[in-house]
Amino acid sequence: MRRLLILLAVLIAALFAPGPASAPAWAVQPDEILADPVLEQRARTLGKELRCLVCQNQSLDDSNADLARDLRLLVRERLKAGDSDQEVLDYIHARYGDFVLLRPPMRPGTWLLWFGPAAVILLGGAGIVLFFRRRGGTGESPAPLSDAERGRLARVLGDEDPS
Repeated sequence: MRRLLILLAVLIAALFAPGPASAPAWAVQPDEILADPVLEQRARTLGKELRCLVCQNQSLDDSNADLARDLRLLVRERLKAGDSDQEVLDYIHARYGDFVLLRPPMRPGTWLLWFGPAAVILLGGAGIVLFFRRRGGTGESPAPLSDAERGRLARVLGDEDPS
């Protein structure tokens, strides 16, 4: 029995131990890395600002998708060509739109993206407050039943003598 518990503990520890999946930036392949460390650092910084269009919740640097690799290579090509960081971002943004940016610009087209979560929380909180206010009532006890209402209630419940 003791061995079974030890085995179970080891299995649980293995499940929750950090592994290769938790290591950041493993998606960047060795053949993508630039020889110039300054350009490579700029490429890594830009890769963290751009979203993988396939994975949608990962940056380019964190994604293993083929499209993310293509975009990482494109970023590096533009940097080698002499583009500034902003020029690279503008180039990719012009080709793929706001969705490719992990921090999209603040403008009317993206207000829902920026303010939507806060609006949902505020509306939900207001709904909960209204629910409890209506449910609570005025705090007054209801008026007592009249004699006619008591008699009708007794007949419905079968408490009154049928005779």
